Amino acid sequence: MDVHEAALRWTRVWTSGWADKDIEAIVGCQAEDGVHWSTPFGAPHRGRAGLREYLQGAFASEIEPTRARFAAPVVQGDHAAAEYWALCRYDSGPLTISGCTLLRFDADGLVAESRDYSYVTPGHRPFPFGW
Repeated sequence: MDVHEAALRWTRVWTSGWADKDIEAIVGCQAEDGVHWSTPFGAPHRGRAGLREYLQGAFASEIEPTRARFAAPVVQGDHAAAEYWALCRYDSGPLTISGCTLLRFDADGLVAESRDYSYVTPGHRPFPFGW
């Protein structure tokens, strides 16, 4: 398994999956028993069912397609980190989310563990860094 290719696949799937609210495509990148932390202060979302439930709730409140971009992942061993920037719109108005996801891949190239760290600000801020 090539971790760099697995991480690139993950960023591509999240980019299109977030815009299209394609929960199954995103869930398909996670191992059956994978664990996802959407915040370091909450309980993790366990397995594909847990990630699916989290995404259903997160996407339900978006009122137009999110435009997200991911930086090239940084890879070391079976771990990767991918920075992202997302322009979202909710009933309360537009938000910009800037964050980074830390990933650990299993031998099949699926996400065994992921942790999100993000910051949110009101309004839409232009994509940075030449993205």
